[in-house]
Amino acid sequence: MADCARVVLRRGEEKDVFAGHLWVYDNEVERTVGKFEAGGIVDVVSYNGAFLGRGYINPKSRILVRFMTHGHDEINREFLKKKLVEAFKYREKLGLVGERSAYRAVYGEADFLPGLVVDKFADCFVIQTLALGIERFKADIVDIIREYYNPRCIYERNDVPLREKEGMQQQTGALFGTSPGVVEIEENGIKILVDIENGQKTGYFLDQRENRAAIAPFVKGSSVLDCFCHTGGFALHAAKYGAAVVEATDISESALDFVNKNAALNGFSNIETKKANIFDMLNAYQNEGRFFDTVILDPPAFCKSKSALPGAIRGYKEINLRGMNLVRQGGFLITCSCSHFMTPELFMQMLQDAALDSRRVVRLIETRYQAKDHPVSINADESLYLKCIALQVI
Repeated sequence: MADCARVVLRRGEEKDVFAGHLWVYDNEVERTVGKFEAGGIVDVVSYNGAFLGRGYINPKSRILVRFMTHGHDEINREFLKKKLVEAFKYREKLGLVGERSAYRAVYGEADFLPGLVVDKFADCFVIQTLALGIERFKADIVDIIREYYNPRCIYERNDVPLREKEGMQQQTGALFGTSPGVVEIEENGIKILVDIENGQKTGYFLDQRENRAAIAPFVKGSSVLDCFCHTGGFALHAAKYGAAVVEATDISESALDFVNKNAALNGFSNIETKKANIFDMLNAYQNEGRFFDTVILDPPAFCKSKSALPGAIRGYKEINLRGMNLVRQGGFLITCSCSHFMTPELFMQMLQDAALDSRRVVRLIETRYQAKDHPVSINADESLYLKCIALQVI
């Protein structure tokens, strides 16, 4: 690949690359040298010509280049296979194996495969190719997954608006085999049905697996309110870990239908479902003087851009303040945020402000992040997005 086009950074911009960042923004570039096509491979060099790495380029995206290597590797099928197998073997080291196992097999930049997400749901795989450069390798990715895992189905969930910013269309469908629609997985000993065709994101939120297991000490013998429950991840775990009663609430009728199916699948009779706007419901419960031993808040991302952050902080504060006020004395609030713009520092500051307004003593019990199959690069802030904090309200 000696004839690669080159992207020359502005003076001083190479420090972010040395710090571990895998993106080059268009405003960090001095000039490009040579011909390239959108999605093609280019070399990135510093202002003085020092080689920094190699990745794919897309002039339609504000992220002009995404690094795939800091070496001179030829970016081809063999390179891709090496990176994919490294990612797969890392998950195996975590012990994420089994007939019905479910985990994130590839997590984009964290696995040096920017723009690629691969989730394993039992013997079916769901993939997302979120950047033009990785889209060009989609057929190879499917073949390599088939060779390594011998799956029943590989399904693409590329119904993501981000693709349009990369100049690609949104699309879904089976890339290999026939989609079963709904797949049964097992998480922490619980059977869970996952709709890989119509569920949110790739069908199920695997990043909370370890956090759901960690609620065991906070729910035994308790009344639990699970807000934004989706298909019941936290609610099912609360039931398994001995909650007296669990109220699972969500705005989505279809999500609640899956909660009920999952509860029946596991023989749990202590889960009640309720369709509600969570903000309105929390306000109504507070006015009614209702209390729970444990309240769980796992909302969708309130903040998908930096400009939305002030409004998101207000929204997070509102639900957390009301959540605190619904916790019976000595009980627990399990609260989460999945927006990377809401940094751990901002999230904690928001909780401190909510605790002050609640006029209650609130103790920090545990701070957790995303599951280990969603590894975090300590030099790339955007790779840390999920916060899960356990508080005791006195």
